[in-house]
Amino acid sequence: MPKLLLVEDDPNLGMLLQEYLSSKGYDTDLATDGNQGWQRFVDNAYDLCLFDVMLPKKDGFSLAKEVRMSGRDVPIIFLTAKSMKEDTIQGFRIGADDYMTKPFSMEELLLRIQAILRRYHKTDEMQQPATYQIGSFSFDFAHQLLTRNGTDVKLTSKESALLKLFAQNKNQPLSRSFALKLIWGDDSYFNARSMDVYITKLRKYLKDDESVQIVNLHGEGFKLMA
Repeated sequence: MPKLLLVEDDPNLGMLLQEYLSSKGYDTDLATDGNQGWQRFVDNAYDLCLFDVMLPKKDGFSLAKEVRMSGRDVPIIFLTAKSMKEDTIQGFRIGADDYMTKPFSMEELLLRIQAILRRYHKTDEMQQPATYQIGSFSFDFAHQLLTRNGTDVKLTSKESALLKLFAQNKNQPLSRSFALKLIWGDDSYFNARSMDVYITKLRKYLKDDESVQIVNLHGEGFKLMA
């Protein structure tokens, strides 16, 4: 059953959409503000997100930017009462897959969801590389091997999971909280210290290529530069 994240602050519309999509075979989580939506996204794996634009605490555009920065390739549909061309353009620039202006037909929304999911499922395997190129290093996630000039370094499961997340977000900001919750399960102080240890290890493995760096981003997280 595909799992959807619906973030809508109108309680009546939110409940109506959740019930409708659930009746059509979609496991649909409902959040009512941007912060709650982000927390749901971090804590769960979703096949598609539906974001209202005008949300309390964090608007839909900001929420979508965080989703795109997370490294997860999840399709996003914006639901909004706005109909200005500039808002539509902004939504697509952020990385929206579709954009529906209220009021809209639920049947049309369902068809658009189905079309997007079919497209993503067809290309998902092609979008997952067997190996990641990080500067002069080749990283084989399946075998947990980091290779340079014929020399292999066998990584632990945690090191591999963290390096894969960095590789998927190469030259892009990676949220510290997202990485912790995705790999360690929560962003507690002790898990944060543990992640710092693993990042130190990865930096040691990568130090032979001066063009590759894991840099700290104050207040954000990290960035793998390569």
